[in-house]
Amino acid sequence: MFRVCKGLPQESLDGGAISIEGKIFMSGHSKWHNIQKTKGAQDAKRAAAFTKISKEMIVAVKEGGGIADPAYNSRLATVITKAKAANMPNDNIKRVLEKAAASGSGDNYETITYEGHGPCGVAVIVETMTDNRNRTAGSVRHHFDKYGGSLGTTGCVSWSFDRKGVIVIDNEDEELDEDTVMMDALDAGAADFQPEEGCFTVYTDPDDINTVAKALEDKGYKFDSAQIEMVPQSYQKLDKQEDRDNMEKMLDLFEEDDDVQNVWHNWDQE
Repeated sequence: MFRVCKGLPQESLDGGAISIEGKIFMSGHSKWHNIQKTKGAQDAKRAAAFTKISKEMIVAVKEGGGIADPAYNSRLATVITKAKAANMPNDNIKRVLEKAAASGSGDNYETITYEGHGPCGVAVIVETMTDNRNRTAGSVRHHFDKYGGSLGTTGCVSWSFDRKGVIVIDNEDEELDEDTVMMDALDAGAADFQPEEGCFTVYTDPDDINTVAKALEDKGYKFDSAQIEMVPQSYQKLDKQEDRDNMEKMLDLFEEDDDVQNVWHNWDQE
């Protein structure tokens, strides 16, 4: 907070500031205002992620014959693993499953995957979940075209990706021992293990992700994410800043699109 000297002429300014003898002092609430804005953005992003995961659960129940029990619906079990890794509250998960089971056919969502290229031929796979094919196809094409990419045909880039279970274990505090985590992951049935800055990435066969995640969870590990992904076999760098900027903007458009569930690409961002 600022302290005002009594008797000096004051003038109120925009943005929570005052002027005293020509000097400008910012009020203390400005910092909190910035914190609020940041927190609001984080909350909005978290809510959007929960909405997309909820949609996945509804479709998993529908395509599983209306079965809302993950013990008898493997696709649903995988989505619930993803939801828990995203810190989606159990009450939220329960409500979504109850809604999906009660609605029978549920919302008329279907999964459609698009493939294309970003700037300089970066391979991009876009997984959508939609109740309107025409709307989604138009939006996806627009997102590709706007920043120098192009929508391709089915199979044009997916051949260069492998479908894998990917579990990211949080190690931001660097408290976990690499050898211990690796042995625990391999003992749980993981196919591969990769130490990275602030985390460990565990790769599994797609059918094994739930089993491996449960075993690691039982050992007390916390996940940043756990889901089935399309992992690129090789990566491509973008040398020009303009191309990097356009790729970032394209990915932002896809992320903000309510119909888009996941985007995978082979852009080397390091």
